[in-house]
Amino acid sequence: MAARSGAAGPSPGAPRWRAGQGRRGGGRHVADRALEVLAPGPLATVQDAGRHGHAALGVGASGAADAASYARANRLLANPEGAAALEVTMGGLALRARGEVWVAVTGAPCPVRVGGRGAATAEVLRLRDGEELRLGPPARGLRSYVAVRGGVDVPAVLGSRSTDVLSGLGPRPLSAGDLLPVGEPPRAFPVLDAVPEPPVGGDRLELGVVLGPRDDWFAPEAVEALLGREFEVTGRSDRVGMRLAGPALPRAVGGELPTEGMVPGSLQVPPDGEPVLFLADHPVTGGYPVIAVVRSADLPRAAQARPGTRLSFAAQPPDGP
Repeated sequence: MAARSGAAGPSPGAPRWRAGQGRRGGGRHVADRALEVLAPGPLATVQDAGRHGHAALGVGASGAADAASYARANRLLANPEGAAALEVTMGGLALRARGEVWVAVTGAPCPVRVGGRGAATAEVLRLRDGEELRLGPPARGLRSYVAVRGGVDVPAVLGSRSTDVLSGLGPRPLSAGDLLPVGEPPRAFPVLDAVPEPPVGGDRLELGVVLGPRDDWFAPEAVEALLGREFEVTGRSDRVGMRLAGPALPRAVGGELPTEGMVPGSLQVPPDGEPVLFLADHPVTGGYPVIAVVRSADLPRAAQARPGTRLSFAAQPPDGP
């Protein structure tokens, strides 16, 4: 949810994907393996490493909100970088295998069941033909990732299979009855059955920020409040951005800026004073001043902050980690 931009979901005409729409590879059609969606949960989308290089056309990068957890799931399965996976918000996803597939679940730790049996996150899991994978709601964090060996093989749009909920590009969010083709397995084989995962989510989270580029538009007490007080993630949050409730951030300069470029992690402050932290599906431009930008290394942790999480911000030098 972006200031000066309404999140327009994928267009009603966006296609559903069916097995049989995958690529051809190795002299045979590979869509004989697929994942059938039995239940999507609150929100499940196809995501990859993003749709880069089209900002001049007004198209954002999108991609997995927690890029670190997404990449970890693909590495577990020896998938190439950028293979499409599923991003699952607050659990509830249920899938049925069409043909034997191998999957991995990472990100927000959630109950996992395979064929009715308990299973673990951050492990390589085998789904036999007809077996079901079910995710419960995570105990902490917000977004879990389901990667499949070979990747989710829906058609790419502008070089990416990611769903952008703001622009409507890419496949629409998943619905019960969707069939997701699975791509050809990579030549490389997994080298580990399981990997440790760093802690995800929590009641409080500190994020590093670089002040600017428009911190001079704010009164000194606004910067002091940003760096010295806590903000709460509100329910008015999604893949576009998180609206934060907290102390007022008064301006020193009135009026509005000409529209300028935005990046993931921008803390944009609209006239009501409640900052918006832009995430993966943020608009590429905006007209409200950005008081600070969350450093890229902290964005995966920010993407796991559910409503009610208390955020604090610590200033970092522009050339910091």
